[in-house]
Amino acid sequence: MITRHQIKRLVTEHNRWGNKSMSALKSGMTRKTAAKHLKLKDPYHPPRVNHDWQTHKDGFFEVWPEVDEMLKAAPELEGKLLFEHLQTKYPGQFSDGALRTFQRRIKNWKCLQGPEKEVFFEQITIPGDVVQTDWTHMNKLGITIQGEAYPHLLCHSVMPHSNWEWATRCSSESILSARNGIQAALSRLGGVPKIWQIDNSTAATHQLYRDGRERKFNDDFVAIAEHFGMTPRTTNVACPNENGDVESLNGHLKRRIKQHLLLRGHRDFESLEVYDLFLVEVLNKANAKRCKKVSEELDVMRELPSSVLPDYEELYVTVGWASTIRIKQVAYSVSSRLIGSKVKVQVGEVHIKVYCGTKEVATLPRQYGKDTSAGINFHHVIRSLVRKPGAFTNWKHRDVLFPSVTYRRAYDQLVENHGQRRGDRDYLHLLQLAADTSQTEVEETLEKNINGTLSLDTVRREMPNRTLLPIDIAPPIIILSDYDDLFEEFSSKEVAHAN
Repeated sequence: MITRHQIKRLVTEHNRWGNKSMSALKSGMTRKTAAKHLKLKDPYHPPRVNHDWQTHKDGFFEVWPEVDEMLKAAPELEGKLLFEHLQTKYPGQFSDGALRTFQRRIKNWKCLQGPEKEVFFEQITIPGDVVQTDWTHMNKLGITIQGEAYPHLLCHSVMPHSNWEWATRCSSESILSARNGIQAALSRLGGVPKIWQIDNSTAATHQLYRDGRERKFNDDFVAIAEHFGMTPRTTNVACPNENGDVESLNGHLKRRIKQHLLLRGHRDFESLEVYDLFLVEVLNKANAKRCKKVSEELDVMRELPSSVLPDYEELYVTVGWASTIRIKQVAYSVSSRLIGSKVKVQVGEVHIKVYCGTKEVATLPRQYGKDTSAGINFHHVIRSLVRKPGAFTNWKHRDVLFPSVTYRRAYDQLVENHGQRRGDRDYLHLLQLAADTSQTEVEETLEKNINGTLSLDTVRREMPNRTLLPIDIAPPIIILSDYDDLFEEFSSKEVAHAN
């Protein structure tokens, strides 16, 4: 190989003497090589000659047809896995040092013969034209409220031109969370864009045909868009990249929140309100550097409507004979006094309020999922079950009658000690005692007797005494002469008034 030092010596000697043979001899080259370099415009940087011939034996020549067939059948196969397969099939033929060469061969094959890849087209953004909304799960960040895990989502809205963003916590991808999310975002932004774009979530669209290729907006979603004067728009089915700005910022937002959690030193919050303030702080810092483009968007956006959408969904339902109402596929129990009555229900993200006429009769914690016993409170049904103990064994929501592991163990102990029928009856009376007094106090009493001869009478005897103690009140001292003085004073006033 000719070195740079040799070329420099060649050029120097040739410039001095003008003799190719002498210059080649002094620089350690043949005359033919020296002549080739001297013909170049820049002898120090000779052009690289590309060649398509092999400079050494191809170690994969014999097995490459087999590899080619495997790649055509499954182009997503990786080079390392294929190489390990060849080493297993042909032991001793391929050393570990040949892996990099094989991976280069695989890469070249995929570039020349592999399947075509998806092309993404950069879009021109128009100020104030569109706001994109999406939901993103936050469970992996491990956020807790007072030590308890808090699984939730963020309803995330983004303005693509400025990347201004806002997010509100929610429990599910529902029309209610979409309503609260977009209202909070637009109120914080201070303007309304022309278009509201969302993916094909069931909160916004429903399927028209079985193949799912065509979907139509839900009436509730259209009503929200019309309230703000926006045109609803959705992405094509199975094309999340069309909502690319908010999809991309979902990851950026979660990374930003994670970094602030690391700076904070822990991921536990005193309350949901404190967590909301933390989110507001993170989002404000993210939006602080986007003010210039945000002002461009606000200049062309419409003003917010004067009215505000409620943060709940209103329904009218009838209380069934089981003393339950059914909201969003979940059963909730209410007072048995309401059986057969039609009640108004305000469904919020966290609570459900039940009204009989204009009076609020119950506030129930919101439950999610299809667990039909999730919203049942045993206080609402225990008195009826005590009168009908035979209904306990096969009751559909029987699991709610075990508020804790201690109550479950107590039930098993009662059945073991007294038999099935009496065990059921005594356990129901225990629950009624817990409803009338204190569930915690009954549980503490059960824990003391769970390993002994547990019985209903034992628990009743050991419960804290709740009777009121008499208060000693000293009897008043009555002096009759005081009454005589009052009578004489009253008589004199009457005589004076008559005169």
